[in-house]
Amino acid sequence: MTKRVSACLLLIILPLATLAAQERSRPQPTLTPQNSGTTNSLIAVSPVNDRVVWASGRNGTFTVTTDGGDTWRAGTVKGAESLELRDVQGISDKIAYVLSVGKDAGDFRIYKTDDGGATWTMQFHNQLAGAFYDCFAFWTPERGMAVSDSVNGVFPDLRTTDGKTWESLSKQMPAALQGEGSFASSGTCVAAQGKNNTWITTGNAPTSRVLATRDGGKTWTAYVTPFASSSGAGAFSVAFRDAQNGMIGGGDLNPKNTDRAATAVSHDGGKTWTATAAPPVTGAIFGLSYLRNTTGLDEHRGADKNYERAVVITANTGGAAWSPDEGNTWYALKDVSGYWGVAFADSKAGWLVGTKGRILKATFGRE
Repeated sequence: MTKRVSACLLLIILPLATLAAQERSRPQPTLTPQNSGTTNSLIAVSPVNDRVVWASGRNGTFTVTTDGGDTWRAGTVKGAESLELRDVQGISDKIAYVLSVGKDAGDFRIYKTDDGGATWTMQFHNQLAGAFYDCFAFWTPERGMAVSDSVNGVFPDLRTTDGKTWESLSKQMPAALQGEGSFASSGTCVAAQGKNNTWITTGNAPTSRVLATRDGGKTWTAYVTPFASSSGAGAFSVAFRDAQNGMIGGGDLNPKNTDRAATAVSHDGGKTWTATAAPPVTGAIFGLSYLRNTTGLDEHRGADKNYERAVVITANTGGAAWSPDEGNTWYALKDVSGYWGVAFADSKAGWLVGTKGRILKATFGRE
């Protein structure tokens, strides 16, 4: 009897020991807090490369580093001091765009700096009642688009082809579902890839969709996601590592539905989506990034094959996690909560930004 019990215990202990060894062998990121130079909450982040990074947030705040985050220089966009800068696109150490939101129609604006944030020029000033611009993305330093919630069944989205002026894309966009819109949780409700590919995530409607274009916004196709969708729920964030392979993250802002955090993958350019294993976070997934530069601008993309399918997600107070294989397996980031935006230059240089001006640098693998 004793021998049989010992044998059974051995059979149980060995697999547990093996699992523990596997967990220890799994490379975990090194998370290093950095001083952002502000206590205003940060919402979006955009690495230009592993040295130059821009972030933006509340009270018209931006902050920029040119040394990988060892030092950050914070400032305020003049004229936007009462607004939230819900998205940022870094182009260089001198050039960046920001997208503001507020309570009134005229609070939705796009600004650009050419001198490292010393001065900002307002390029777009919304006048359309009901519009709510959530995010933007760029194919090149001069070509990009901005995404709005629908107004009377129409998406009043914008496009720039010269980095200076913005034109309406409303006539090219697909018809909107009742109440359909995107989420301004981290500036990642739209992803640009290559010269003309773009994907937009939506919710707030009876169905959550991905709106996709292959020709820079001239024509669009809508595809259904597997996420539950209603007011405050749907797909929040999207990233593509190439023209065919991407991931979306979603959930529900309703505190009574904290178990709806979900991710899904596509391997056919966004046409079909398959739910992944449930991520170890709650609420709504605010941010999603592959461990390579996924903020557009292909010339800056990292190419670390060891982390080709690796992603990091954030879920505000619901935690954060990472997956080495696009959601087949997940690992929670211990004690990481209250972060909205996440983006990477490459596997060794990524940043999470969140409440009270907090910034974490994330490094995977060895320095």
